Amino acid sequence: MDIKELYESYEKYLDKEITVCAWIRKHRKQKEIGFIELSDGTCFKKLQVVYDLSTKDFDMVQKIHFGSSIKVTGSLVKLERGGEIELKAKEIELVGDCPEDYPIQPKKHTREFLREQAYLRPRTTLFTAVFRVRSIAAMAVHQYFTSHGFLYLQAPILTASDCEGAGEMFQITTQDLDKIAETGAVDYAKEFFKKKVSLSVSTQLEAETFAQAFKKVYTFGPTFRADPSNTPYHAAEFWQIEPEVAFCDLDGIMEIAEDMLRFVIGYVLEHAKEEIKFLDETVEEGLIDKLTRTMNAEFKRVTYKECIDILKKADRVWEYVPEYGADIAKEHEKYLTEYFDCPLFITMWPKELKSFYMKQMEDGTVAGADLELPGIGETFGMSQREEDYDKLITRMKELDMKLEEYDWYLGLRKYGTCKRAGFGIGFERLLMYLTGMKNIRDVIAYPRTEGSCKF
Repeated sequence: MDIKELYESYEKYLDKEITVCAWIRKHRKQKEIGFIELSDGTCFKKLQVVYDLSTKDFDMVQKIHFGSSIKVTGSLVKLERGGEIELKAKEIELVGDCPEDYPIQPKKHTREFLREQAYLRPRTTLFTAVFRVRSIAAMAVHQYFTSHGFLYLQAPILTASDCEGAGEMFQITTQDLDKIAETGAVDYAKEFFKKKVSLSVSTQLEAETFAQAFKKVYTFGPTFRADPSNTPYHAAEFWQIEPEVAFCDLDGIMEIAEDMLRFVIGYVLEHAKEEIKFLDETVEEGLIDKLTRTMNAEFKRVTYKECIDILKKADRVWEYVPEYGADIAKEHEKYLTEYFDCPLFITMWPKELKSFYMKQMEDGTVAGADLELPGIGETFGMSQREEDYDKLITRMKELDMKLEEYDWYLGLRKYGTCKRAGFGIGFERLLMYLTGMKNIRDVIAYPRTEGSCKF
C-alpha cells in the first residue's frame, strides 16, 4: 500500500488492516509507546505510525534505528485534529537495518556535506522536495510542448559539430589514452567513427533540420560542456530544453518562451503545493510570492544598448565596468532585473558576442535575446536563425569555421529555407528559480563539475 494512496483515499481504508512498506524518517520512543514517521517516497507527506505494548515484539521495535526500512501491518485511524490519519501498528517487521554510523542522522546537515553523500541525500526532506519539483517541472515541459503541437525529438548525444563554436566539448575515444600519450598524436583512422567526435553541447542544429519538416519541434535531454567555471551556476553535464520553430521570428520565439515559463511555474505551483510550501519556509522566504508574481508579470523587452546605457548611468562601483561591445556580467544582470523589477528580455546583441547561426541585422547586431529572471540571471538564450545562405557562409568564414563540417547544416539554407527561431534553457537554472536553491549542484542528482565525477 502506497502512502500517497492512503492520503488520497483514506476513507475506504479506515479501521481496516493494511500493510505499508517504507523507511523511518523519525523514531520517538517512550516507555510504553512509540511514534514512527514513515516515508515511502510516493508523496511528500509522511505517515505516522503508533505502536504500544500491544504491538508484537514491542521491545525489538524500540531498537529499530532511524533510516531502516520496515513493514508495518495495522489499522488506519483518523485523528480528530486536522483530519490527519495515522497507522496503529499491530506488527512491525524490520526489512533492512540501518546501523548507527548511517551518515544521514536526524539533525540538520549542510548542503555541502550532503553533496558528499549524494546517493543518500534524496532521503532528506529538503531533497525529497527538490527532486519531486524537478520531476514535476520536467512533466510540465513535456506537457506544454506536446499540447502546443510540438514534435518531441530525441537528438543524438554524440556529435561531430560544435554548435556553439566555443570548443568547450568533451571528446570521446575508444583508443588507449596512455598509448596516445606515448605517440603524441591521435590516429583518427583507428577511432570508432574514423573522425573526431564529441559529446553534444546543444541539439539546436539537429532540431533545425526537423523544424524544416515538422515546423515545431523540441528536444529535452542531457548536454555537456567542458567549462571549468567553478560557480554555483555551472555544471559540466546538465539538461537542456531546446525548441525550434519554422516560420517564426525573434518576437515569436520570445512569446513562446514567456508562455512556456508561465505554464511551467503554474503547473509546479499546482502539482507541488506541499513541496513549494516547504521550500518557501526553509530555503527561500517568499518563494511562492516570487513565482506567482513572475507568472503574472509583464515581461520587459529592452535592447542591449539600452541596458548598457542604464548600467553606465548607475550610481555604483562595478567589479566589471559595463562597456559597449562587452558582455553583460552577473552583477549587471542582477542590477537590471532589480531596476525593472520583472523578468527581462535583453535583445539585439552585438554579433561579436553571440553565436554564428544568429540572424544578422544591418546595424551589426543579431536578432537574439537572453531572458533574465530576478535572482538567477540569464535563464533562456534565444534567437532568430540566419536563413540567408550567403550571410551564414560569410559569418562562418569570419570565425574560421570549417565549412565542410557543416555542409548539411548549410544545406538547410539551400533547400526550401525559411525564417525560423528557437531557444535553449538550462533546465537546472530553471529549477534553481523554482526551488530557491542557490547552487546548481543541489538540483542535479549527481553533479559533474571540474575535478568531480563521483558516484
